[in-house]
Amino acid sequence: MATEQFYGTGRRKSATARVYLRPGAGKMVVNRRPLETYFHTDSLKRVAREPLVAVELQDTFDVLVNVCGGGETGQAGAIRHGIARALVRFDDALRARLKSAGFLTRDSRVKERQKYGQKGARARFQFSKR
Repeated sequence: MATEQFYGTGRRKSATARVYLRPGAGKMVVNRRPLETYFHTDSLKRVAREPLVAVELQDTFDVLVNVCGGGETGQAGAIRHGIARALVRFDDALRARLKSAGFLTRDSRVKERQKYGQKGARARFQFSKR
């Protein structure tokens, strides 16, 4: 019983999501928990579902996600990126719609590191001439 599945890896900040799309009724499972209980805010749930809604396939696939690293927002963005990549593997014709919506672009913004001799990444200790 080999069901066809489509895989995509999504990343944002320090979060990484491994996404599997399988034909089904539209269930989303994140780290063995339903999406509704995994994310606390409606906006994060919406962000995770955006690619499926954009191509109108939200009731066509069951989504299985393993996500680790980062915080809630980074994980939701990683899931969105992974779903978009998996949808392109499913049908390359969806690429143009997903690309124009910005779902296939890796958000490369990460936290800048704190430098030695300073208070933070950019903040300096107060300078006094005397």
